[in-house]
Amino acid sequence: MQIILSNIKMQINEKIYVKDPETSALGKKIIEQSILLIDDIGFDNFTFKKLGEKIGSNESSIYRYFENKHKLLVYLSSWYWSWIEYKLVFNTTNITDKKEKLKKAITIVTEKISEDIYTDHINESILNKIIIAEFTKTLHTKEVDQENKEGFFLIYKRMINRIVEIVKEVNPDYPFAKSLVSTIVEGSLHQHFLTDHLKTITDCNETVTTTQFYLNLAENVLR
Repeated sequence: MQIILSNIKMQINEKIYVKDPETSALGKKIIEQSILLIDDIGFDNFTFKKLGEKIGSNESSIYRYFENKHKLLVYLSSWYWSWIEYKLVFNTTNITDKKEKLKKAITIVTEKISEDIYTDHINESILNKIIIAEFTKTLHTKEVDQENKEGFFLIYKRMINRIVEIVKEVNPDYPFAKSLVSTIVEGSLHQHFLTDHLKTITDCNETVTTTQFYLNLAENVLR
């Protein structure tokens, strides 16, 4: 799977960027270093000026790829969820047992990425940390409805609906499949955040993983 995923180009909505960063060495450097810088200082403190200084390039060169830092964050999240979707499809296609298929899907979307093994210029483990800390900022904006109409979140929604179909296979009579899956996906990010920063209000820790919690939740809900 490592070789397969490393050779796949993630299909990101062209409206998110001005120029596809995957088409040039500078673009890839912008992606690579923006991930490291956002992880280091946080998205709120992140600016194109600081990124330009880090990569040794003019701030204006970054604007040739992204209109603003919000679009860059949307790009990073789109890339992440596209990568998760590929992992989901690859790892569940040949599983015939419906419950095992759902367990595998939940594991993929809730586990914390601990290794960077797939792409040269994108550190998936650090990007996972950014998604845990910053993903809600891609959605909780005044422009969310317009951006949704333009397809900014299509990959994210498609990935969730793939799991919804698996839930329906397990229990066709369960009436809240979409709410359950979206709760699992976004809730897992929140649980990871609590585990890292607010440990006293979550049962997840070094021995009880977020994945274990959501596997237990899904099993009990879908009985």
